Amino acid sequence: MRNIVSIGQIGRVESRILLIRGEKVIIDADLAEFYSVSTKRLNEQVKRNKARFPEDFVFHLSKDEKTAVIAACPHLEKLKRTRSLPHAFTEHGAIMAATVLNSDQAVEMSVFIVRAFVKLREAVADHSEIARKIEDLERKISNHDDQIVSLVKAIRQLISPKPVPKKRQIGFKPSDDK
Repeated sequence: MRNIVSIGQIGRVESRILLIRGEKVIIDADLAEFYSVSTKRLNEQVKRNKARFPEDFVFHLSKDEKTAVIAACPHLEKLKRTRSLPHAFTEHGAIMAATVLNSDQAVEMSVFIVRAFVKLREAVADHSEIARKIEDLERKISNHDDQIVSLVKAIRQLISPKPVPKKRQIGFKPSDDK
């Protein structure tokens, strides 16, 4: 029964991971919900522990990014009413947030969050491998296409009737030069 809950949790977390600035991130409101704390408390802990959260762990969204996130994620519509720009936590930032919050719920959920990030990473790797294989197949097929075209031309030449050369007469033919 525990495995079924785990799969459901990973799926729920996975759906909240966004791609912003080329990074897979979780918005602070979602992370706070997973860790069962308020967004304000989460951000307070980040602010108190700045040394633990470098730019590659957490960053503020720009106004345009905030607008795009709200448009893409209906569950984050409450962010429209806030003046502050939300934080975006990378995988490492989400783990670090669990350590600074130091609650049982945060520690338990950090495991699911890490698994969700790993699952997405594997999916991207699988996608890259499939793309490479398709490219190899296309390359092979294009070579085969050239070979098939040359075969068709050769077959057409064999099938097409060649003009029959005029037969030479056997025997002596006097010249007309008299």
